[in-house]
Formats: sequence, C-alpha cells, structure tokens
Amino acid sequence: MNGIEKQFTSIQQMTDQYLTQKNDAAQNEAEGLSVSFEEVLRKTSQYKQANALKFSKHASMRLENRNISLSREQNERLESGVRKAGEKGIQDSLVIVDSLAFIVNIPNKTVVTALDKSEADESIFTNIDGAVII
Repeated sequence: MNGIEKQFTSIQQMTDQYLTQKNDAAQNEAEGLSVSFEEVLRKTSQYKQANALKFSKHASMRLENRNISLSREQNERLESGVRKAGEKGIQDSLVIVDSLAFIVNIPNKTVVTALDKSEADESIFTNIDGAVII
C-alpha cells in the first residue's frame, strides 16, 4: 500500500494545491501583477498608433496634387527607412523609395514633404542630416 500512496496525489493534496494557486493568482491580480489580454491588446494598439508614420498637410497635398499613391509595399519600405534612420540617430532624413523622395522628421515620424522623380532630379535637399535609399 505504501508504494501506491507515493505514486498518487490525494484529493486533499490536489485541493490544497489548487486553492493555493488560485489564492496566489488573486493576490497577484490585487497587486497589479496580472494583466488581461484586453489590456495587452489595447497597449499594443496604442504603441502602433504612436509609432505610425504620419503625413503632414503639405506632404499630403503634394501627393494628392501629383496623383501619387503609395502601394502597401512602398509604404512598408518607407516605414522601414524611417526606422533605420531613427536607429542611426538621424533627425531629418531624405528617404528615397523607388522614384519617390520623402523628407521625414524622424523623431515625430512625420513626412514633411514628398517629391516624385521629375522634381527630385532638379532639387537640392537642405536641412537634412542623413539619407536612406530603400
């Protein structure tokens, strides 16, 4: 009989173990150590919104007036270029994606202006401290 008792946990032991775990979870929740899935999802969404690339009114008007629309892939590449510029400590960057040029304020993640290839060939870019070609 001693061999069987050592192999199996009694109902009382399981009940005590379950109640201890449940009490620990309740204590952690009361202390603010437990986080709901909804809260994690909300924080992730807020983080993404805070880090989303924005277009200034000027840049938006430029894109609209020149009938320039970014594909999803181009937009992802632009965001990648902005991220890389930020990693290098650049404040104001020229980011070139295909035949489009963007001046981006990196700390604010804001596209300040946008140019297509015909304008970019003739332009001189000033007040930038870095360039990223994607």
